[in-house]
Amino acid sequence: MEDIRIYFIGDSYINGTGDPQYLGWPGRVCVASQSDQAGITCYNLGIRADTSEDILRRWESEVDARRLKPHDGRIVFGFGANDCWLEEGKMRIARAETEKNAEHILSRAVERLPTLMIGPPPGLGSEQDAMRQDMSALLQDICTRVGVPYLAVIDDLRDGEIWQAEAAAGDQIHPTTGGYAALAKLVLDWPTWWFHSG
Repeated sequence: MEDIRIYFIGDSYINGTGDPQYLGWPGRVCVASQSDQAGITCYNLGIRADTSEDILRRWESEVDARRLKPHDGRIVFGFGANDCWLEEGKMRIARAETEKNAEHILSRAVERLPTLMIGPPPGLGSEQDAMRQDMSALLQDICTRVGVPYLAVIDDLRDGEIWQAEAAAGDQIHPTTGGYAALAKLVLDWPTWWFHSG
């Protein structure tokens, strides 16, 4: 059996905040991807409220602390929603800084290990949702430039409604079981996912 270690790096949506089963979408994806051929170790490195600036500062040391050569290592990023969160009327991270941070993170990561990126989910309220839509488009452009496959999930999650409904019923930010299951399904159905069943 191949020993595969996947490092999921990002914010509270990687962490799975709000999920009463404490799996989030990375846990669900790894459960579904496990097989007789692939033994997966899932490292959830999601930190609530992290921005691209925080991730730039920490991601390499966190991967290095968990990486055991010569085992197969892979990285999945998920960030951006906190960069465009408004504080006192201003985005936490200026758009130009997000672009610079993300390009540095992703270009370095793909040089080291196979890397994927999952885009930010929808937000509640038209203003927050529009900013996340713009963020998703920006991150997709950056991923295209540096050669990292990108999965935009914002439209599918919004159209599926369960993400929004669960977030609205909870803390206004995070879903519960159904929302994370819906996101996990989008990843598992993505032909680029390493363990896509076809």
